[in-house]
Amino acid sequence: MPRRRDRNTSGPASASQRQLRVGEELRHVLAQLLRPGELRDPALRAASVTVTEVRVSPDLRNATAFVMPFAGANADQVMAGLKRSAVFLKGRVARMVELRQVPNIVFALDDAFDNAARIAALLARPEVERDLHAPPPDDDENG
Repeated sequence: MPRRRDRNTSGPASASQRQLRVGEELRHVLAQLLRPGELRDPALRAASVTVTEVRVSPDLRNATAFVMPFAGANADQVMAGLKRSAVFLKGRVARMVELRQVPNIVFALDDAFDNAARIAALLARPEVERDLHAPPPDDDENG
């Protein structure tokens, strides 16, 4: 009798080791290709773009590269340039990575930095900071 894994159907399936390895390899290659001066597109020529993560679909046919322009400057222009250059970048990636089929690459703006800044701002608010530094309540009064 074959074994079956019980999958948690309430949330997204976790990525396999293969997906993680391919995603990390693609992240390194894309970071190398997106260095300033490597591409001819005017929006990308002088832009400093950080590739924070690459998520690969389970069938390894599609990849989403999460990117962030340096300091978030000209994000709209950089994203438009990446969209225009996606097919070219896929071809360059195909020459640098040994995969049977190179995934289609879609670029998305990474909002993790914005979320981290928002959380830091919330934690720095006086009422939250007061609660963080307050002594713990005594449990003797309740029992």
